[in-house]
Amino acid sequence: MKDAKEQYQAKSIILSRKPGAPKDQFKTLLVALFDANDAHKSGKTPLKVLEYPNVEKVRLTKLQVSYYLEGNDLIVNDLSEVNIKQDGALVVIDGKQK
Repeated sequence: MKDAKEQYQAKSIILSRKPGAPKDQFKTLLVALFDANDAHKSGKTPLKVLEYPNVEKVRLTKLQVSYYLEGNDLIVNDLSEVNIKQDGALVVIDGKQK
């Protein structure tokens, strides 16, 4: 079943993962929404943290993404909005960037 696309206002997002539930085949995707760029450097608390359980793949479309080798997270800065849609084990993320 396809879920509806959700839209959020955020300046940046950090994508990370955590272990899935014992019954899940895949890990849980975490999307943290922030009101500032480079939130991984500031230690700021996210506006909101979204959890998507049992996700095999994340597709980022039309976004400039940074991957820092010191950690396992993906950073997307300069956002005005972000759209997230889950379709089974696939999550698609797009948005508007400056």
